[in-house]
Amino acid sequence: MDIFVDFRTRVATLLQGKIDGGKLPADLDLSRFTVEPPRDPAHGDLATNAAMVYAKESKAGYGNPRQFAVAVAAGLAEDPDVDTAEVAGPGFINIRLRPAVYAAVLVDVLEEGARYGRRPPGSAEPVNVEFVSANPTGPMHVGHGRGAVFGDALANLLTHAGHPTTREYYINDAGAQVDVLARSAFLRYREALGEEIGPIPDGLYPGDYLKAAGEWLVRAHGAALRHQPEAAWLPLVRLAAIDAMMAMIRDDLAALNITHDVFFSERSLTLKEGGMDAVERAIAALRSKDLVYQGRLAPPKGQLPEDWEDREQTLFRSTAFGDDVDRPLLKSDGSYTYFASDIAYHKTKLDRGFNAMIDVLGADHGGYVKRMQAAVAALSDRRASLDVKLCQLVKLMRDGEPVKMSKRSGDFVTLREVVDEVGSDAVRFMMLFRSNEAMLDFDLRKVIEQSKDNPVFYVQYAHARGRSVLRQAAGVFPNLDTAPERLRHEQLDLLSDAGEIALVKLIAQYPRQVAAAAASHEPHRVAFYLHELASSLHAHWNRGKDQPQLRFVNEERRDLTGARLALITATVSVLASGLGLLGVSAPEEMR
Repeated sequence: MDIFVDFRTRVATLLQGKIDGGKLPADLDLSRFTVEPPRDPAHGDLATNAAMVYAKESKAGYGNPRQFAVAVAAGLAEDPDVDTAEVAGPGFINIRLRPAVYAAVLVDVLEEGARYGRRPPGSAEPVNVEFVSANPTGPMHVGHGRGAVFGDALANLLTHAGHPTTREYYINDAGAQVDVLARSAFLRYREALGEEIGPIPDGLYPGDYLKAAGEWLVRAHGAALRHQPEAAWLPLVRLAAIDAMMAMIRDDLAALNITHDVFFSERSLTLKEGGMDAVERAIAALRSKDLVYQGRLAPPKGQLPEDWEDREQTLFRSTAFGDDVDRPLLKSDGSYTYFASDIAYHKTKLDRGFNAMIDVLGADHGGYVKRMQAAVAALSDRRASLDVKLCQLVKLMRDGEPVKMSKRSGDFVTLREVVDEVGSDAVRFMMLFRSNEAMLDFDLRKVIEQSKDNPVFYVQYAHARGRSVLRQAAGVFPNLDTAPERLRHEQLDLLSDAGEIALVKLIAQYPRQVAAAAASHEPHRVAFYLHELASSLHAHWNRGKDQPQLRFVNEERRDLTGARLALITATVSVLASGLGLLGVSAPEEMR
């Protein structure tokens, strides 16, 4: 039960009645108004701007939005679930609900459990979420971890909202960087054969993580590769090194409980099928739409980008789709630009049936956004959408001091080192407790503190605290059945304290919060909501320390205890559901 969706329908029904009565235009778009919580909770439970949106279109002679609001509010006041409907300001309508509405919310949560607020699977369009996609040249760093957690939580949210969601990893296994990886792995292969290799030469990857790849090559090939020319061993070592790196990356992601449905190889885009590779086919598709031409690019102002060349070249008309300049598709040597390969890759997503795509990238990819959105719009004749979410940098600290250490990478802190030190829950929650667009200070000490200043502890402790109430109640009332399906029959109208009502009202907001987070592609909204719900629970608990009559378990009132156990069960159910969407555990107790 989403009371905001429910009452939006009721307001729309009132407006439809005015349409049918000739007081509003027959073609009125009833999707334009909102029903949401008022900015000040003291003003009521719901607020709608419907009168302000439609007053000008009214045929009933209302002089201003406020007069129209009076008429709409009068209709709402007749609703049996509405206590009051009052006009405020220039025409807002504040609605106060009867207690029975919130009792129904609790019943719904107790009946639905983890399904509360979830839309039916397949009720929304399929979405492809591409995230991580780190170059397979070494272990992931903390910045990769932020994108990984963000993408995984976003995929969870979209699934919860009814979207069939595919998690995808784009393996950058083509280009010069994987040849550097292969040469670095070959050096470790020689080391594994007993050769003294000395310091790692500049330009190669120095980390110890490649020692395992060198040892694997010895087991697979013995000393056979040692004296072969590079042209002979490079393809073999490159594949082995990429496989080893991807196995390590998968293992690091698994430590964060992240798995992907699809691993797509960049190299596969250049495999010939029917005489053409995927990049050629993508360029041909654009050319058929008259979107590829031969021309020269004017030198851009300021620092020249890497892909600008002062020559006639093959260009994509990306400016026709909102980009700043047209973009090159071929380099001077005839090879594809990175952008051309990216176009081909996204065409494969379109070919697989995805008209909704999300790319999760690092902050340094800001220049990529317009050009790639232009390409997707061009390839799909504007039917498809691409949302590019940029994750800002993570500043890793310990007790407020920058951290600069790594045993695995040689020059940066690896994601796995952080997960091993503070745990998956702390990494995931704290990565999501900020908007992806905001810089993140991640303090290794603070994220494991057991204090109210540590958000992940604060929320998990609220869940554990709620579960402890149920264990306590079982000791006081051994015959009280605390199963959710039984608690829904308790006397929920006994919940009348302000702290109890505050909890129920927050619980009622959960479906709306999750739907909004999924629609805006902003998982941090769920983290913020959970922190607010946990704060409300802790505040009410603390009031019970000084006022015993407010405690969840009242030894003298079995009926009141039953109602409060229904409330605490609904609260922990929502906390567990929200934590699950973020990929964070909901502990039964905290030690």
